[in-house]
Amino acid sequence: MYRAILQARGFAAAGTATARYRPQPTSMDVEFTQLSDLGKVRTGNEDYLGHVQPVTPEDATARGWLFVLADGVGGHELGEVASQTAVVTVLAGFRKAASGEAHPSLLKSLIQTANARVLDAGHASIGGGSSFMATTIVACALRFDRVTVAHVGDSRCYLIRRGEANLLTRDHTVANEQARLKLISAEEAAESEARHMLSRSLGSNIAVNVEVNEHQVFAGDVLVLCSDGLHGSVSGSEMAALTNQGGDLDRAARRLVEIANDRDGSDNISLQIIRVKSVERVGMYRGRPYRIP
Repeated sequence: MYRAILQARGFAAAGTATARYRPQPTSMDVEFTQLSDLGKVRTGNEDYLGHVQPVTPEDATARGWLFVLADGVGGHELGEVASQTAVVTVLAGFRKAASGEAHPSLLKSLIQTANARVLDAGHASIGGGSSFMATTIVACALRFDRVTVAHVGDSRCYLIRRGEANLLTRDHTVANEQARLKLISAEEAAESEARHMLSRSLGSNIAVNVEVNEHQVFAGDVLVLCSDGLHGSVSGSEMAALTNQGGDLDRAARRLVEIANDRDGSDNISLQIIRVKSVERVGMYRGRPYRIP
């Protein structure tokens, strides 16, 4: 059962839906929770998150589930405008998507549209001029036995399987790009002053390079989407330990936020935890799914 926890002032879970259909024994089914917290220093929340949940078996087959999280950048409340604009744009586009549209191409297109909307919002914020606002984004779409992850920036998605956490995204930061090019070591990147400096984000340029990948998922897998307010203080192994073995997701989310606040708390902390309860095994033929007995 979905149970949203909304603690941050000014926080809204765009697209929240509480209706739930009873899945067929072979269909994909998930349970999830989400939490956003101000942290101990910030007076406003520049994170924004939301989801689209199917309400019928036909909807689950046509579009599936979508989870989106964004971490805004920019002073004078512009960061929260950027993150909300991005998430709302992606959620709305997903709801209107054609039945059966492939998730990789769909998410890439929706995030590129969100980039344009954030740029427009930046221009409109000062009466047609130009004002800096930007945001990271990570989106996770699930259908059948697949998850598609699309992201820009340093908000992350982890896949937790059998107690092991695997990072499905890579941080688009200056330090991480330097490490990828072997200009500095991974250890140097972790300590670099540029580790929080984004190398790409929504709202920074007219064009944005969206990174997209697809993975098979199995019953029992857990996905964690989070902003750097969480992953900057809490390791993947700690996330795995708290979300493993069918425990209560609400309790796990609250505990993860508590740990992040205890260790730092200088940033907003947001996360979504999705547990896969069952999947429908499919193959693909000429771009169309077919069931595997």
